[in-house]
Amino acid sequence: MKTATAVALLLFAFTTKSYFFQIANAANQPVLDIDGDELRTGVEYYVLSAISGAGGGGLALGRASDQKCPEIVVQRRSDLDNGTPVTFSSSVPNDEVVRLSTDTNIEFVPIRDKLCLTSTVWKVDNFDSSTGKWWVTTDGVKGKPGPNTLTSWFKIEKAGVIGYRFKYCPSVCESCTTLCSDIGRYGDDGQIRLALGDNGWPFVFIKASGIKQVANAKQ
Repeated sequence: MKTATAVALLLFAFTTKSYFFQIANAANQPVLDIDGDELRTGVEYYVLSAISGAGGGGLALGRASDQKCPEIVVQRRSDLDNGTPVTFSSSVPNDEVVRLSTDTNIEFVPIRDKLCLTSTVWKVDNFDSSTGKWWVTTDGVKGKPGPNTLTSWFKIEKAGVIGYRFKYCPSVCESCTTLCSDIGRYGDDGQIRLALGDNGWPFVFIKASGIKQVANAKQ
């Protein structure tokens, strides 16, 4: 009986250790672009809907009609519009790969007709009581992980076979109490905006350099 109990305990310990190792290993996996390459920090990517056609186009800088600044995160309605490229920055020092379930800054590449002097780093804005939404806007803080930058950290999770979804559930401050939610799409003032919600929308990542090369070849 003692031998059987010891074996059962060893098996439970091994299974538990294996389970948590799988979780840690999954969180350490790199996010992949549409070509199957690892997403790299500092490299420009377009973020496009993983659902073609009715799924809409790429994410872009937008402006709310009642509040010009800071700019907001929107999705273009046409799947022919790639939107505005973004770059990623990891909260893990010296890690040049964007990884699953890891706190990450997302920043739009500044565009020529940008009017706001605020940053283009994504953040979760204050609660909008008129719409009942926590909108994703810009004017976030890049780097400096901690309690003062909680609203500027996002995570990327798997969504289907090739798609990924964004999530707001920062872990850069262990003692802080914060929201934890997927990020979905919602209509507002004629635009498709990103906001915290129950259903994360699936996206894919495409190197901006690759699309530019194709466009130049067609000219």
